[in-house]
Amino acid sequence: MEMPLRRIIAVTALCAAALGAAGLARAANDDPYSQLQTRLAQGWNTWDTRSVLTQVHLPDGAWFTPEFTLDGEVLRAVQPGERNPNGAVVALGRHALDGSYTEWTLTWKGMSVKVETAADGDQDSMLITPLRGGEKATVRFRVGSGALGLPGRSGDDRGALELAEVRPLTGPVAWMWKRRPAASVFPLLVSDNVTRARNAFLRASAQPGLPTETSGAVASAIGWDTIYDAPHHRVLTPVSRAWNVNWGGWVLFDWDTFFAGYVAGYFNRDLAYANVIEMLRERAPAGFVPNYSSARIGRSLDRSEPPVGSLVVQRLYRRFHDRWFVEQTFPALLAWNRWWAAHRAVDGYLAWGTEPTGLDYDLQDVAVDTLQGAKYESGLDNSPMYDNAGYDSKAHRMEMADVGLLALYVADCDSLADLADGIGRTAEAKELRVRSAAFGAKLAALWDEKRGMYLNRDLARGAPSTRVSPTNFYPLLTQVPTPVQARRMIREHLFNPAEFWGEWVFPATPRNDPAFRDQFYWRGRIWGPMNQLVYWGLERYGTADERRQVAQKSEALLLKDWRERGQIHENYNAARGTGDDVTSSDPFYSWGALLGVLGWDEPNLQ
Repeated sequence: MEMPLRRIIAVTALCAAALGAAGLARAANDDPYSQLQTRLAQGWNTWDTRSVLTQVHLPDGAWFTPEFTLDGEVLRAVQPGERNPNGAVVALGRHALDGSYTEWTLTWKGMSVKVETAADGDQDSMLITPLRGGEKATVRFRVGSGALGLPGRSGDDRGALELAEVRPLTGPVAWMWKRRPAASVFPLLVSDNVTRARNAFLRASAQPGLPTETSGAVASAIGWDTIYDAPHHRVLTPVSRAWNVNWGGWVLFDWDTFFAGYVAGYFNRDLAYANVIEMLRERAPAGFVPNYSSARIGRSLDRSEPPVGSLVVQRLYRRFHDRWFVEQTFPALLAWNRWWAAHRAVDGYLAWGTEPTGLDYDLQDVAVDTLQGAKYESGLDNSPMYDNAGYDSKAHRMEMADVGLLALYVADCDSLADLADGIGRTAEAKELRVRSAAFGAKLAALWDEKRGMYLNRDLARGAPSTRVSPTNFYPLLTQVPTPVQARRMIREHLFNPAEFWGEWVFPATPRNDPAFRDQFYWRGRIWGPMNQLVYWGLERYGTADERRQVAQKSEALLLKDWRERGQIHENYNAARGTGDDVTSSDPFYSWGALLGVLGWDEPNLQ
């Protein structure tokens, strides 16, 4: 007899507790989060991270996928971008978060087809429309049950089977599943289903006062990257499908996943909460949220990543006002906050680090207790800010007081104190405000009056470090800068075309730094999370016009590759405004969507 999904979650909870698993305890069936995950894990969607072609139905695990044949070769699976070994290229299009509508274009061996799906309850329709070169191609649908390791429908012993009917791509090919697969259906019927689903998606993704194109792109970025992790019985949004496959089925990175939750919150509260809670459940035994956690490699036990979780939780709480969400996330966020002060403080400042564990893990991850490991904790793996930084192997920390980390930590303290007030945790609120004041004073000491900016401090030499990035503007997230200091930072540096301003903003390395020419990863490229954090700082200190300019330029960057290639990149070239000029920019990465949402909390800016 098939075990209901909610029961599976509950049994998993007991097992996890018995094994002493790190993270938040799995909830009972009547817990709001258990109910939330049950709501999410329903219906037809692109749940299988291995291929965008495959449609899977939850909770029973029924599935189908089109199989294309051309010139004697068969194409059964494909990922976004241009890195498929079979030469296939997929340009992803719109994707409803609930799977009710998806679209994508496949180009392969000179053939190009547009594929659309429309799901409604147990029914799922697929329409394949040839665009060019498909005269010699055929398609058939492989169907089955038990996708993702799920048990399949009760009493369903069909397993995987291939439909014998092969359809030529000389015209539109329609497919429909309604209890039983039916390939021989009228294309007009399926076309009507698809048209209704497409129009419903456009209505649902539209945000008041915002261009439908932008909101559709943002929703699609989250929709395509949302998957079902069957072993843990959870719906969540990892960074991208390609990263998932490379890391054994799923991979979560600290600030990436929190930001995926923030963006999802504009369209689906349940998915927003799921991403935040699942990232917190991956906590390391020491109490910090890890740099990474994955199916194949496990968790990073030596290092964390930028502490943005409380900032996201605070904004989601202001949007939805669900006390249970704060009560469930607050203990983990507080433990993480305390960990930073206990493990990364040096002379009252904070520095990135990596601590050996004494376990086999230290041999498996070569970055443990190295300068590179500390760079990984910063999230800015190869930033030129750290090119000449020293590493204290006894303290296990980079020898640099970091403006970005200090500012994010002070903001973390402030956000958590505000959340503590909201749930009646008076003592913790006081504790957090004491830490905010102490570390805020050390942040204030990093102000350089001559430069008009907060600068990192080389702790080995006792001198400021003049290499900067958008992280040097993170103090705007706090109450530490004076109004005069904030205006100098914004006017003299952020909006300075010689440094961070320009047609495309904000480069991770200023334009007058020699490393800007590298345009490789964090050396000169533009990243959604940096734009988002700087924008949040401008909400406190910037003008409405300044925020509008930043939001519009960020949106234009997002839409450029979305319109041209159906891609939303991990990072972008700050000189060209493109994402596909390097192989180190994933073509469909969840936090790229941040570029489209700046200012959404301020509709009057649009």
